[in-house]
Amino acid sequence: MSGKMLFYILKRALLALLTIFIVITVTFFVMHAVPGNPFAGEKAISAEAQAALEAKFGLDKPLPEQYVDYLADIIFRFDFGPSMKLRGRQVIDVIMDGMKTSAVLGLIAAAGAALTGVILGAVAALRRNSILDKFIMVLTTAFVSMPSFITGTFLLLIFSVWLGWVPANGTTTSGLILPVITLALYPMAYITRLTRSSMLDVLGQDYIRTARAKGVPGWKIIFGHALKNSLIPVITYFGPMLAFIVTGSLVVEQIFAVPGVGRAFVSSITNRDYTMILGTTIFLATLIVIMNLVSDLLYKVVDPRIEFD
Repeated sequence: MSGKMLFYILKRALLALLTIFIVITVTFFVMHAVPGNPFAGEKAISAEAQAALEAKFGLDKPLPEQYVDYLADIIFRFDFGPSMKLRGRQVIDVIMDGMKTSAVLGLIAAAGAALTGVILGAVAALRRNSILDKFIMVLTTAFVSMPSFITGTFLLLIFSVWLGWVPANGTTTSGLILPVITLALYPMAYITRLTRSSMLDVLGQDYIRTARAKGVPGWKIIFGHALKNSLIPVITYFGPMLAFIVTGSLVVEQIFAVPGVGRAFVSSITNRDYTMILGTTIFLATLIVIMNLVSDLLYKVVDPRIEFD
């Protein structure tokens, strides 16, 4: 590894820490600025009991002191604290339990979306303006335009309610089929369009025409030059997309009752579970920052001509 690459990684790591710090700060103060508290909705709770709960979780302290204490717990002990609604459970344990499902769901969906999208995009570019190209573009435009809750509900209605082929919830292995498809459709369609436009641009480059003039086999031009060099936009999109899918689509996990991180995040917002909201937000932000860095480093693998600044 060159010194320039090491410097680049160090610089990006420092920027990543700064980004996560900003996310923590903004989330913390915005969350506390919303009127109410996590215990306001408790049934038949006395003022004394509510005060005791606030003291237990440190909510009776001044806001700046709460912020400093929370930062210290994260930095020195990697402790996100206990959930304010799931009594007896730590936030990090809830996130890790949810990741057991969300990670499997997300990795399968991301891999399927990337593989299918690159293949369809390459086929569309190589068959430009043909019926096949137009069909692929119409299909992917529909998937990009359709919100995930519409797609998920549509698949649920057909394959679970009408046909009864798969369970209607994601608590079993077979029940994860529809969530995987729902999660994969949008990124697959977007990657298809990225690959097609990028590959069309590469196919028009001078070095491609030179390779053809020299009699280089068509398959070598496509796979050795055109497809490889057209993947940079896909890599840019794939990193954050993978982080988002792996942590669970909020809407999809709600529709299919998948016990993942996304569902836990939605529940924490509904219940005003401050520590769970902060923990899941920090976890998601960290994953996105890491995947962005990995994507940038992969540029060098795909195209050795790229230099790190």
